[in-house]
This record gives sequence, C-alpha cells and structure tokens, in this order.
Amino acid sequence: MPTPADAARPPFPPPGGAELVEHVNAGCRGLLERKRAEVAAIDAEAAPLVDALLELTSGGKKMRPLLGWLGWRAAAADPEPAAAAAHPAVVSLGVALELFQAAALVHDDIIDRSATRRGAPSTHKRFEQLHSAQRFAGDPEHFGTAGGILSGDLALAWASEAFEQAIAAAPGAAAETTVIFRRMHTEVIAGQYLDVLAEVDLRTADEQALARARRIAVYKSAKYSVEYPVLLGAALHGGQAGLLTALSETTLPLGEAFQLHDDLLGVFGDPAATGKPVGDDLREGKRTALVLTGLQAASAQDAACLRAVLGDPRLTEEDIVEAQRILSSGTPSAVAQVEQMIRELGLGFNQSLGRLPGAGVSAPVADDLKSLAHSLVPQFRADFDTLKQ
Repeated sequence: MPTPADAARPPFPPPGGAELVEHVNAGCRGLLERKRAEVAAIDAEAAPLVDALLELTSGGKKMRPLLGWLGWRAAAADPEPAAAAAHPAVVSLGVALELFQAAALVHDDIIDRSATRRGAPSTHKRFEQLHSAQRFAGDPEHFGTAGGILSGDLALAWASEAFEQAIAAAPGAAAETTVIFRRMHTEVIAGQYLDVLAEVDLRTADEQALARARRIAVYKSAKYSVEYPVLLGAALHGGQAGLLTALSETTLPLGEAFQLHDDLLGVFGDPAATGKPVGDDLREGKRTALVLTGLQAASAQDAACLRAVLGDPRLTEEDIVEAQRILSSGTPSAVAQVEQMIRELGLGFNQSLGRLPGAGVSAPVADDLKSLAHSLVPQFRADFDTLKQ
C-alpha cells in the first residue's frame, strides 16, 4: 500500500534530465505566450483560455518529455545527455507531449467532475470562478465546462503544432513517428470513453469488468503516459522497427504498473502528495482494477457497502475509511492482489530491460530508464532490491 513518502525514491529526473525539464518549461512558456498574444489580438477577453494552460504546464515532473528524451538517446547510441536535452527536436517533442497531457488533464477533470488539479482549481473550475467574479449571467457551471473544453481543445491543437516543429527539426525521423503520434490520439480518447462507460455499464460480469479495467489502464494511460513518449523519441531520431519493438516491450508493463499504482493512490494516497482529495476515484465511481478486485474479494455485505459508496459525490471521510478497510481486508486483499499485478509487471519490465542492449540501447540509457521506472513505481525498486539480496 503506498505511503505518503512512497519509500525512498531515487533522484528525479535522472542525471542530465534537469536540463531537459528547463528547456521544455521554457518551450511551453514561449509557445503559450505567443499563442496568448495571438488569442488576445482576436479579443483580450479570450486570453483566459491560454492563462489556464500556462499555469497547468508550468508545473509537474515532465515525465513524458523525459521519456521522449530517453527514447531519442536510445536511438542515437546515447549522445551526451545534456546535448540531447537541448536538441530542438527533443525539446519540441517535449512541448508537444506536455500540451497533449494538458489537454487530457483538462478534459479528464471535466469528465470526472474534479475540482482540483495539483492542489489548485482545475481548469473548468477556474472558468467557474471567473464567471462568479465577473457576475456573468447564466449558469457558472456550464460556463466553466465550456471554457474548460475549449481550453483543452486549444492545447490539443497546439500539441500537433509543436509536434510538427519536432519533425521539422529531425530530418532523419522515421515515417512511423507521425503514425505513432496519431495513434496516441485515437487510443487515449477511446480509452477515456471506455472509462466513462465502465462507470455506468454495470451489467458486465466481474471477471470481464476486471479485464476491461486492465484494458482501460493500458489505453487511457499506459501507452500515452509511458510507451508512446519513448517510441516517439526513438522514432524521431530514426529508430527502426527492432528497436521500437524492444522499447515497447519494456515500457508498456511500466506504463500499466504506473496506472495501477495511481489507482492505489486514488484511494489511499496523501492529498499533499497527489494534489487531489483522497477518495476522489470512489466519488467518481471509477471501476479500477483495485475496486473490481475488491468487489470480488469482499464478503457479500462488504461488497454491497463498497458498491453503495461508488459514485457518491457526498462521500464522507468515514465512508472512505470504510472503503479502505474493505479493500485492505481478505486473504488476499484487493490491495495485495493489485500489488501482485504490479510485481508481475515489474518482472516483465526487468526481463525486457535486460534485452535492450541487444537492440542497441546503451547501458547509460537503460540505467536511466530503470531509475525513472523506480521513481514512477516505487514497488519496482523495492522488488529489484529484494532480488539483489
């Protein structure tokens, strides 16, 4: 079960990655400030559409740009990490991934009715507050939703523009690069819809629902959060099919484990660390692998209690504590079963990581990927340390 400290994490980002984070932060700020001027030239009152994105992209760990940087280095036989971090193609890819992520977060918060993001009001809530502060007519909630959707749409459009800049700066980019970028759009939106569907379609048998939850974790999160950033970085440098396959086999289990770990944090995490209230996944009625495993493992009485709290926006602290008890009870408990899923994915990650040198990936890149994985999924590090003993 995750703790607020999440064990002793290795340094984040890996050595040399701090330069990339600085370049991507500057790239996002520069692009969005230019876009703000463009939007404000249409009408100054449209500028808040961009202000929300400036705030959203100014923080975060820049995980996806860092993974893109590792993919580029994997295909480039590992040039000097700081030089790779400053390459215009790598920086533009990082900006594109951050804007794509911003669009996904803005729309996800609307769909999930989340009031906060990283400890601050979510984008649609910012527009609700603007409505109230300006004493506009009509429904502030509807105005907030409209503003959030439009802001997210702009982020998605500008992500494509930044990606085009990355392609232009990488004349050796493989044709597969654009195919991957387009596929990422399709899959994450389809995965998001399946996530929404899972909240309302309760006719599916528990075993099938769990399989669907694992599929949602892959397509809504694992691929676009971990696998595709690495593949895009590698393809951008001209990485060929063999390398892309090896990187995919390594990063996909990491991405799924990252989502399963996030599911645990959604119920047991510390709001100071996650930036969202504890129990938000329960309030939103998320049928995650954790929840579905809990429904299978619980007694009939506990399963009924867990079903009763799912999707209840008025959930109390006592309700959350009771749900945590149910998910932590049983032999094995739902928490233990999800941790076992993560452990199995970690074994797959380690095995595939060991095959990367055969695909031409240098030891420093493989080590940085391992370090990043241990930071994203602390259990990977704990299991790895246990194996060494």
